[in-house]
Amino acid sequence: MRPDIVYEDEYMIAVIKPYGIPSQADQSNEEDMLSIVKNYLFDTSDSDEEPYLAVINRLDRPVSGIILFAKDEKTAAALSDMIQDRQIDKYYQAVVMGEPSEPEGDFSDYLVADKKTNVSKIVPKDTKGAKKAELSYEVLDGLETDIGPLTYLLIQLHTGRHHQIRCQLAYHGMPIYGDKKYGRSPKSSKVSKNDKGGKNKGKTSKNKQDNIREIGLYSTRIEFTHPITGEEIVLHREPEGQAFDEIDDEEF
Repeated sequence: MRPDIVYEDEYMIAVIKPYGIPSQADQSNEEDMLSIVKNYLFDTSDSDEEPYLAVINRLDRPVSGIILFAKDEKTAAALSDMIQDRQIDKYYQAVVMGEPSEPEGDFSDYLVADKKTNVSKIVPKDTKGAKKAELSYEVLDGLETDIGPLTYLLIQLHTGRHHQIRCQLAYHGMPIYGDKKYGRSPKSSKVSKNDKGGKNKGKTSKNKQDNIREIGLYSTRIEFTHPITGEEIVLHREPEGQAFDEIDDEEF
């Protein structure tokens, strides 16, 4: 597989991660983006040595969009520090079930990741292992459907917790369209267990999202100052995939 390159220089490379491919090797032993990009760099170089490559922004397996890699340790360390210091702006577009109470806003919660179940949960602040999770959202569009309202959101991710966007949006009553892990069960009348701000009107009957192959979440834009050259970098790609195609078609 040849990577779909968004940006490349001697220090870093950004590509599109398709749905279903892990960001880096996991227990499944399936092909991963780190290996794909590393193979590309090896094939296009004159060196016989394995190239260095580090993932900067990991994406969940069912999430598509821009993923950034560093080509050397110095750049990787610099970009990682920038992530920690919130000097890299990360934006996602999402199709969600339900609609927020306000056209734009911020969510600030505390989150715990359960490694055994691979699920994150919103918990009280004083819970052991809880980490603060913050994001901002803006409504781009909305659509009334026979399964209830769908909302098109632009999300700025301020922290990078495990499954953060999926977990927080579901907790606030707006699960990602097609997300079986944090979205509703076909057997349940609830879109999420905790409606903390969204207005949910989804029906319980079988619908298109039960058969969707990829979730409505896409890493669409990353902005930062290049840590080596000082250049202002804007990486951008419009969302692709089944969820976004369906909301564009308005066939529900």
